[in-house]
Amino acid sequence: MAVTNDLVVDALRPVEDPELHRSIVDLGMLRNVDIRDDGTVGILVALTIAGCPLRSEITRRVTDAVETIHGVAGVDLEFTVMTDQEREDLRKHLHGDAGASAGSNQAHGHAEGRAIPFADTGSKTRPLLISSGKGGVGKSSVTTNLAVALAQQGYSVGVVDADIYGYSIPRMLGTDRDPVVIDQMLVPPEMWGVRCISIGYFVPEGQAVIWRGPMLHKALEQFLTDVFWDEPDFLLVDMPPGTGDIALSLSQYLPRGEVYVVTTPQPAAQKVARLSAAMAAKVNLPVRGIIENMSWFTGDDGTRYEIFGSGGGQLLADELGVPLLGQLPLVSALREGSDDGRPITAIDPDSEAAQLFSSIAGRIATELKPKKVFSPQLKVI
Repeated sequence: MAVTNDLVVDALRPVEDPELHRSIVDLGMLRNVDIRDDGTVGILVALTIAGCPLRSEITRRVTDAVETIHGVAGVDLEFTVMTDQEREDLRKHLHGDAGASAGSNQAHGHAEGRAIPFADTGSKTRPLLISSGKGGVGKSSVTTNLAVALAQQGYSVGVVDADIYGYSIPRMLGTDRDPVVIDQMLVPPEMWGVRCISIGYFVPEGQAVIWRGPMLHKALEQFLTDVFWDEPDFLLVDMPPGTGDIALSLSQYLPRGEVYVVTTPQPAAQKVARLSAAMAAKVNLPVRGIIENMSWFTGDDGTRYEIFGSGGGQLLADELGVPLLGQLPLVSALREGSDDGRPITAIDPDSEAAQLFSSIAGRIATELKPKKVFSPQLKVI
């Protein structure tokens, strides 16, 4: 069978842009196919931006797909770049029209009228707000590993690093590139199957974020509206410790959010963690479960040592009438993985800690799935 343009296009249709997760054919990135007499197939692909960080991955995917066609002797792949108008059209196609009227889901920017998609009762995304009453309980490492565990179970997952002053998720995930900007639309980097946005991508190394409430509010707004999340199954939000401005803003932005409180076993931590639950109640967000971190340390002799005491997580769960979803051990590999961008759930999935994260993720995804069925067609008048 002779190689034809149609055969090449059909072979390339399943090839996705690694950032946008859409077919390069459907996105209009495939610009030309040239079948040559010597059996070589010339391909022209338009990148979304100049200096695309995943150009080599696109090269691999396109080459592998075309080389599967019988009769192809080689692939000659060349690149061009989309024009400003083409990027604008692409952004409108994927993310909505910036010129739409206020109140429409198609406008750009929440302040300009674009609704936060996760607040819509018709959204399939479950926002999970990972909270704690105080710092130092491992909330961010729990968020990171829980996100990876959910991704490993086949769910699409995003993470918003809402701890603006103490951002750490990019380092813990090990993301090695910045978000890509396509006509004001931010495409978040992805690692271990998890997409992430953080103020850390926009602040010079070593520079502190010194903002008042309105600036924090605007940053969170943009993280939720101007980022191309592509309606993930779960959007985890790494909350800052305490009950300040960010927590208040997120309660307004994500009225369907589910709060999960991280605590350590000692009574002092449990009492402070209770404050996060109390705030959630005041802003009408349900606390769905408790996660106890640093529950024990296992010595070389196999003995478990409860360094921070015991029982705090269960006491808090009983007090709130919610389940204790799991207890996580204090292990150096968990800390090292967070420092090195190699989460233990990703690099050592058979370890005790990774298995516990997987169990917690499974319970959140299935046992704690909201029972209420939302229908965007039904309205109370």
